[in-house]
Amino acid sequence: MTLFATIIVALEALRLNALRTTLAMLGIIIGVAAVITMASISTGASQRVEQFISSLGTNLLIARPGSSGMGGRQSGAGTSQSFEEKDVTALRNRVADIAAISGVVNGSGAIVYGNKNWQTGVQGVHADYHVARAWDVAEGSRLTDEDIRRKAKVAVIGKTIATELFGGQSPIGERIRIKNVPFEVIGVLEEKGQSGMGRDQDDTILVPISTARTRLAGREGSVAEPVQMMFISVRDGASMARVQEEVEAVLMERRNIRPGDQADFDVRNMSEFIQARTATQNTMGMLLATSAAISLVVGGIGIMNIMLVSVTERTREIGLRMAVGARGRDILVQFLVEAITLCLVGGLVGLAVGALCSGLVAHYAEWPVVMDPVYVILALFGSATVGLFFGFYPARRASKLNPIDALRYE
Repeated sequence: MTLFATIIVALEALRLNALRTTLAMLGIIIGVAAVITMASISTGASQRVEQFISSLGTNLLIARPGSSGMGGRQSGAGTSQSFEEKDVTALRNRVADIAAISGVVNGSGAIVYGNKNWQTGVQGVHADYHVARAWDVAEGSRLTDEDIRRKAKVAVIGKTIATELFGGQSPIGERIRIKNVPFEVIGVLEEKGQSGMGRDQDDTILVPISTARTRLAGREGSVAEPVQMMFISVRDGASMARVQEEVEAVLMERRNIRPGDQADFDVRNMSEFIQARTATQNTMGMLLATSAAISLVVGGIGIMNIMLVSVTERTREIGLRMAVGARGRDILVQFLVEAITLCLVGGLVGLAVGALCSGLVAHYAEWPVVMDPVYVILALFGSATVGLFFGFYPARRASKLNPIDALRYE
């Protein structure tokens, strides 16, 4: 019998036992669907984190007051005394490998333009903010040192603000009111998109930090010129770890903290986020591979079980085929084709179910999902391999039956 004829016989046998065929494929379908769904969610999450890190910059240090200790209790970021303008100046002058540094004063309020208003965050920043955050303007001009010096009432707005307040019009030169203070729009920031925490980075307004202190924020305790956090960009080629140590040393000295004592501030290195992301991604990859292997093995065991039952039920059929000239090799190929077909069709159905589940997660949970073609190919290859591996024993058992004993089987 030719290979093509053997394949036709195998497919016909699967069609005649539709219910058993469906039940046999169920384990493979569930396993592949689970793998595709998890892989899509994991890949989407990884891409979102990468976009967030890229939007901040890989050569960036972020300094925040906090992590202070008192009475045996540890406080979180932002709970200790703010930095001040002199800290920014000291770091700029004393740490040679700082490419750009900007202090930040955060606030929020209602933004009004004509009869439209929008509640958003407002950041008072230095002119170096655009360089430190690698965040240039798409239209208009940046904030300048002159704007900071003369406490200008000018603003650079995010893409979301431009869309919500101005629609398709250019906002350059228009006046908006921030907490009832008039500001002239001089620029629109490049689009950044969502942050890793799901916040819209483009829903923000930048104003001179000196203006923010006098017009929007004011003093913080005993600090006349507060700085709530600092973005520090390190020169290309410089050691991030060394610059971080130098920044910490300067801040320790300025805040009168003795060596060995607990610092009341925190300096984060964005390269640490990248290392953490890589470690997390590797762990997720191992978990995904393990779950995929377990799912496919469980499905394969189900295929083997069904195929053994099928061999037992079709013993007389096998004996009859051998009696009319079929060789053991033909029987082996027939049952292997059945097993591989079960797994491949189950894999294809599992892919469709996985894609549907991924789409539902993306729609209802508003979570980014990405179906990587590599996982699709691996899922189908894995399914076929499972069919070949777990189908071989039942197929070999069928091919070794004695034709006379098989014809006598009741």
